[in-house]
Amino acid sequence: MPFGHFRIIAALFLCSLASPALSAEMNTPEQKLAAAGYKLPNPDVPEGNYVSAVRAGNLLFFAGHGECGRTEKLGKVGADLTIEEGRHSAELTALCMLATAKEQIGELSRIERFVRIFGMVNATEDFAQSPKVIDGFSNVMTTAFGEGGKAARAAIVIQSLPGRIPVEVEAIALLRADK
Repeated sequence: MPFGHFRIIAALFLCSLASPALSAEMNTPEQKLAAAGYKLPNPDVPEGNYVSAVRAGNLLFFAGHGECGRTEKLGKVGADLTIEEGRHSAELTALCMLATAKEQIGELSRIERFVRIFGMVNATEDFAQSPKVIDGFSNVMTTAFGEGGKAARAAIVIQSLPGRIPVEVEAIALLRADK
C-alpha cells in the first residue's frame, strides 16, 4: 500500500478509537492533517507579477501551485520520477496550497469545499497515469475536508512546468458564508 494511503487510513483508525470528546476536538482541517502526519509549510511568495490566491465573493481562486520551498525532486514523471514520487509531489503541492489558504483566510475551516481542481503533471509524452499522480493532491484534501475535499477535477500531462517541477495544481474553493 502506498505510504500516503497508509497515513490516511491510520488517521481515520485513530479517530475512530478516540472518545467522543477527543473526536469533537479533531474537527479542524489542521488537526485532521496533523493526525495524518502532515505539516503545513510556509507559503511561497509569488516570483512573478501575480498573486497566489484571489477571493471573489465566497470563492477562493488559487494560482498554480507546486511544492512550497525547494522541490524535493525535479523532472518528468515516467522518466525521472516514479508514479509514487509524482504522487508525493502532489501531496506536497496540496499542503502548499493549504498554507496559502490559511494565510489568505486565517483558518482552513472557513473552506466549505473544493469545487475545481486542475492538476498538471510534467511527464513523458506517453505517460497515461496522470490521475494516479494527482490523487496525491486529492487525498490530502479529503483528509482535511472529507467529502468537501472531493472536487470536479482534471489531471493532464504537460510537456514542461516552471523549473522542471513535476506537479502544478490550480484550484477553486468555496468558502463558508460570512455570518
